[in-house]
Order: sequence, then C-alpha cells, then structure tokens
Amino acid sequence: MGTQGQFPSTIPPHRRFLTVKLPLGYDAPKTNSGKHPPLPLSSYQSPFLLAALIVGLSLPSEAAQITGLETPNSFIGDPAGKEYFISNVNGEPEARDNNGFITKVNTEGKIINLKFIQGGASEISLHAPKGMALVGAILYVADLDQLKGFDKTTGKLLTTVSFSPPSRSQVSLTDVAASQTGLLYVSDQSSNSIYRVNPSDHYRVDLLIHDERLAGPAGLAVHPTTDHLIAVSWDKGKILEITPDGQLTELEANGFFTSRFQNLSGVDFDQWGNMYVSDLTKGKIWRMTRDHRFQVIAEYLLAPADIGIDRTNNLILVPYYHVHAAEMNGLETPSSAKSKGEKRTLADYGFIPPPPKSTPEGLKK
Repeated sequence: MGTQGQFPSTIPPHRRFLTVKLPLGYDAPKTNSGKHPPLPLSSYQSPFLLAALIVGLSLPSEAAQITGLETPNSFIGDPAGKEYFISNVNGEPEARDNNGFITKVNTEGKIINLKFIQGGASEISLHAPKGMALVGAILYVADLDQLKGFDKTTGKLLTTVSFSPPSRSQVSLTDVAASQTGLLYVSDQSSNSIYRVNPSDHYRVDLLIHDERLAGPAGLAVHPTTDHLIAVSWDKGKILEITPDGQLTELEANGFFTSRFQNLSGVDFDQWGNMYVSDLTKGKIWRMTRDHRFQVIAEYLLAPADIGIDRTNNLILVPYYHVHAAEMNGLETPSSAKSKGEKRTLADYGFIPPPPKSTPEGLKK
C-alpha cells in the first residue's frame, strides 16, 4: 500500500489510460434527463481494451482498474490519501429506486466494501448518488433533490438537506464541492442553478446563481488559489467561473466553427493548479494549464464521468459510467525528450510557472 505523498506500489506514476470500445454503429441513447443510460457489459467487445496513445504514459495493465460497479458517476479520494469513494447510480439517473450505493476502495484500487453505503439498508435512502465531497469526517453526496452527509468511517447518515428549485423545474443535484472556508456548493442541472450551503449555520441553503448561461451545470470544483467556483456545462460544453457573490464568467466555450467540448461531466485541479475536465460523450479528458493551454491527456474513453484528483498521491480518478468500472491512474507525464540523467523541471509535468515579475522603471536588471 502507498503511503501519504507517494504513489501506491501497484500504480506507477506514468501510464496510459485504459480504454473501452463501443460496438460498431452504436450511438449512446439519452434518457429524458439528457444523460446516457448504461449498456449491459455484454454489449462491449471487452471491458478493457487498448489504451489511448498519450505521451509519457505507460501500459494500461499497470493501472488500478476497479470492476463490478454499477453505473459509477463520481470518484473522489480522502485528502489523507488513504481511501477512496465511488458513487454508483445503479440504474436510471433520475429514478427514485432507493438502490444507489457508495463503494469504498483502498490505495491499491482494491474494493474494501462494494456497498459501504447502500440505499434500502439500515434505513438509508439513497436513490441515484452522483457528485461527492469530503469535508473532515463527513462524506457529502448529491442525491436527486437532497444533499446527504455520511460518516466516512461508519457510513452512518449524519444529515439530510433538501432543496427547492427557483423555478417550476424539478431539482436534479449533480455535484457538490467544498470551499476552503467550509461552504458547500451544489449544482442543479435541471434548473440551471448552483446553491450555497453553510454547514455552520444549520445547513442553510442559499441560491448562489440561477442563470441560463450555466447550461446544465454538472461538475464543480473550487479553484485552489482564488477560491472561486468552477463549473462545467453538460448541455453546451462550457467551463465557467463563479465568484462568491454569484458573478459568472465564461472561461471556455465552443465557438461557431469549433466544437472542442460536448457534454462536460467532471472538473478538478491538481496540486499545481492545472485544471482537468472530462467529456463523457466525446470520451476525452483535457488538461488546462494555468496559462489556459489545453492538452488532451486521454481519449477514446467510454463515458468518463465525474473525475476526481488525488492531490496527495498525484492520481486521477476516473469512473467509466457505461462499463461499470473505474480507474486510478498517475498524472505525471514527464517529457520523453529528456534523457534519464537529465534533470526534469515542473514544466515537464504540465506546470506552467508564473511570469517573471516586472522590473520597476529606473532599476537595472
């Protein structure tokens, strides 16, 4: 098992992503909610086939592959770097069937408890769990129109927060993110809204923003430097920034002649401030560096959903919605142009250093 700050022994730091392959001619249908339903595993030629050709990543067999899941939607790690959680919708994404569950995984990618938290067990109601966030000892889970908090060790239900839409549309909570100040942000894909929840004020719920420009907000992440909220759009493939007072800015959007993104699902940051977004429909994971340069780090993936970044161990956590599987994979991708004896810099790992400080006039350089 890996120790904090190191890679688990079974997960080398440089590798390719595994990839899965759709049957010929398959075009994933959509439900009324606009989300893709799962296909039976037998519909695929193989759950894990050849990986995408990504520079600096090693063989897919070296990655930690987790199987036996049921339409996994979100994959996050404990900041302590010792355990991981995967939400399983286990059916239609908007069904109130009380059969959703949360899987607990160790640092080697082995399932500790497939149904660590299970709808219908121990008087727990859990229908279609999607996005998650860990704050201290509490695991927060977005489930249809409620945000639920569980003890991360015992799985005991600690709190339930209900939401009402700002319009007549139904509530469809998609993700949850925690700020550095302890506030929670929850996206509502159906009503184009994002809510702010204050746990220290009896879980008070306020509407942060209700705006059609959100275009079906899906994944959320809090910027590690600015503490601004970053949201990705499912409907129009946009990356958006929202200030603490609800001011919205489009960071990236598809142009009239270009269509880089389609249905963005997840977003997170690594320890250097690089942003990662997953496109469920296009099967790609992008990295955006601090100077807004984009790079595809994995492609030809089948439905990478709400990804997470383990900053402690520098891993990317990818749930594969359609094949009931997930993967833990190393993020570092050093340049192959350097020899083994040549010193690598942070630029080899996708980190772009800040520009040099300007010299005041009248001073010699």
